[in-house]
Amino acid sequence: MSQHAAAAARLRLALDLFATGEGLARQRMRRLHPEWTPGQIDEQITVWLRERPGAESGDGEGRPVAWASRVA
Repeated sequence: MSQHAAAAARLRLALDLFATGEGLARQRMRRLHPEWTPGQIDEQITVWLRERPGAESGDGEGRPVAWASRVA
């Protein structure tokens, strides 16, 4: 497998895992709040994606740094 194909496979896997996580979050919200409309669930998914507890600065390990400082 070429490097390009391997990178594409990893990206497809990451996107699949993201979609699975979002689907699980939707199921949990429907279970906990059966009165919510699909629109309300969509709004809460957006909030969850922006403000996930424990990942406020992203999912990476280490000390957060400004993006501009990484550019050479």
